[in-house]
This record gives sequence, structure tokens and C-alpha cells, in this order.
Amino acid sequence: MKTKFPVILITAYTAFIIFSLAFGYQPGKDIGTNFLSFTLSMLKILPGAFILIGLFQVWVSRERVEKHLGENSSIMSFLWVLLLAGTTVGGLYVAFPVAWALHEKGARLQVVLAYVGFAAVCRIPMIIFEASFMGVKFTLVRLLVSIPLVVISSVLLGRYLKAGNWKMISPD
Repeated sequence: MKTKFPVILITAYTAFIIFSLAFGYQPGKDIGTNFLSFTLSMLKILPGAFILIGLFQVWVSRERVEKHLGENSSIMSFLWVLLLAGTTVGGLYVAFPVAWALHEKGARLQVVLAYVGFAAVCRIPMIIFEASFMGVKFTLVRLLVSIPLVVISSVLLGRYLKAGNWKMISPD
């Protein structure tokens, strides 16, 4: 039953889109168009991102990651992941695989959690877009509030999970 549900769901979705196209049901056509647009934009970003993640896995040594982002790293580790997350292209679709790669290379859990948080709120393209529409003052206030909150929440959540012997399991 577990494997049949996704097949049924995909079949129902496809049938709904075909029905919408055949009978001119505009909301269904819009859903199909949005899905196609989203899929094409993901196909433009993800292959290159996964190639870069693969190169990171091969070229960057575990010792280097542990030195800067590992258990014995300083508060600077949060600045390093802030800079890395700020340059991440592709949003959280790319941030989660990068976070996994960082974890696999020995980054401490708090730093991995901070990376995901920073990737959600501190990407440079998003900051530029936000500043152009909301204003520089608003953007600076949001960043000055968001960055410390991401660090504090990642440290607290990391400590809580570590105290509970939480382990990240492999997606294999």
C-alpha cells in the first residue's frame, strides 16, 4: 500500500491537468503551467549545484571542514556558514544537500543548522531584491534581527538534539 499511494497521487494529478487542458478549466491549467515552470527552473539550477556539491565532497578535505566548522571550531564558524549561505544559489533546494555535505565532512550540528537558517534568510540575491522593494533600512533591520536569531536558535536546537543523542541518518 505504501508504494501505491504516490503512483495513485501522480496519476490523479496528471489526470486533473489533462482534464483541465481538455475542458478549459483555468485553475487546473494554471496549476499545470506553474508546475512546468517550477520544474524547468529546478532543472536549470540543480544539475550544476549537484556537480558543485560533488566537487566539494572530493576537493575539500574533512580536516579543513572540521578545523573551521567542526566541534572545536570558534564562533567564526557561524560567520563562515553565513558567507557560504549568502552565496548559495537555488534556495533551500540546494541548501539541504550542501548542509548534508557539510555534516558528512564533520561540521558540528549547530553550524549545519545555522547554515540552513542563513540560506533561508541571508542569500545575497534575495537581500538585493528585498532592499530594492522594501528599502535598505528595512533590510538592515531584518538582517540585524534574523542573523542573531538564527545563531541562537541553531545553538539551542543543536544542544537539545545532542543531549537527546540525536543522529542524522543517511538518506540511502
